[in-house]
Amino acid sequence: MSHPRLSNATLARLPAGIGRPAYDRAAVTPGIVHLGIGAFHRAHQAPVIDTLLAADPSWGIVAASLRSPATRDALAPQDGLYTLAVAGGEGTSHRVIGCVSELLVVPADRQRLLARMADPRVRIVSLTVSEKGYCHDPATGRLAEDHPLVQADLASPHEPSSVPGLIVEALARRRAAGLAPFAVMPCDNLPANGATVRRIVARFASLRDADLGRFVDGEVAFPATMVDRITPATTDADRAAIAAATGLEDAWPVVTEPFSQWVVEDRFPAGRPDFASAGVTVSDKVPAYERMKIRLLNGPHSTLAYLAVQMGRETVAEAMHDLHLVRFLAMMMRDEIEPTLTRDGLGDLTGYRHATLKRFANPALRHRTRQIAMDGSQKLPQRLLGSVRDRLAAGAPIDRLGLALAAWMRWVVGTDEAGKPHDLNDPLAPKLSAIAAQAGRDPEALASGLLSVRDIFGDDLATDPRLKAAVAPALMSLLERGTARTLAEWEA
Repeated sequence: MSHPRLSNATLARLPAGIGRPAYDRAAVTPGIVHLGIGAFHRAHQAPVIDTLLAADPSWGIVAASLRSPATRDALAPQDGLYTLAVAGGEGTSHRVIGCVSELLVVPADRQRLLARMADPRVRIVSLTVSEKGYCHDPATGRLAEDHPLVQADLASPHEPSSVPGLIVEALARRRAAGLAPFAVMPCDNLPANGATVRRIVARFASLRDADLGRFVDGEVAFPATMVDRITPATTDADRAAIAAATGLEDAWPVVTEPFSQWVVEDRFPAGRPDFASAGVTVSDKVPAYERMKIRLLNGPHSTLAYLAVQMGRETVAEAMHDLHLVRFLAMMMRDEIEPTLTRDGLGDLTGYRHATLKRFANPALRHRTRQIAMDGSQKLPQRLLGSVRDRLAAGAPIDRLGLALAAWMRWVVGTDEAGKPHDLNDPLAPKLSAIAAQAGRDPEALASGLLSVRDIFGDDLATDPRLKAAVAPALMSLLERGTARTLAEWEA
């Protein structure tokens, strides 16, 4: 059955139970430019802004993709509208989001995007570009000065393609026009993301011009954030179910979980939306929240993905039916990750752990394990290696964290236990694949080779014998006994 396309003209056809913009879209003006208009932003930050526009229509979003035109091409015929489906064990609710007023793509719309970022009405530039989008070294948190995009943008600073290049060029234009800088609000899983992105962007600016670098470092606000909402990639089955529920065709809806958390540091010199009225936590303790989430949710999430892929589990919820895997994750979280966290102001970590495992088991989400496994070289330093460093510094065991890292190494081999190949989809894929090919199935050689990658493990862990002592036996078991047997024997 065909349905009319979602758009401004068809909004009135939505059934009574479907949420829709509670404001006049024509009255909305841009206040935020968002870089990285992917599913997560559309499930997390955009619904918050959509809620706030009824009270203050000056915070509309101009959204840009850095490379692919896919989101623009899907949503532009829909006037930027899309459906948010919130799926839980008790059913699914639907809401049409209308806060995205313009969709741009950097290769085609670079100068238009820079003009929007230099618009005095824009007071915030927010980002969800994934860890690799910042052109930085994950092991050090510093700008990767030899990154091809960085080098290209330094050579042609007025035609930037990278995140640092775009931000610095827009800030330079505002400065030249006598306009106050916008606040740069990263919403990605980087440690101390505000301070980290400040360091990256200020360094890029200083490589362009020393005075510009001092301006960015001293005058531009980089509020820290913590974001949390599990959002799998949209499938054709999702599109069909949403069309059936709303009566309208949506080329790119988003499906997400009921849980959502956003913690924001209050550093917005040019003003900000009334975040708290829409459920956002405005706090000076963002680093503690961030540390808890990255270590106690993202770390186990990646661990689950690497273990589950080997056993042929396609989704996170499917993997959570394996009781040995669930017990392993629970023990790793309780015994090796929670002790690295401070409880100051964070509440009950035990409750957070139980809630996290329950979220993983949500049967309404089809979050693919292979999707989570992507970009491991960028994710591991934040998600697992912080806990490893703290445990080693305390002289505490890292047996379960060692197995988590061994599971990533097993993924790097490039096939699962059934021999099915997978694409690493990682910025360091050529280097990692070459190490795996040379090592073959020799766990000692594979562990030694991968631990020597300082872009991931840094100088300290790359040379720490305690890490290899934890990882190599676990990797041997995964390669020789398989994942299911390894997990079962772990409890024996």
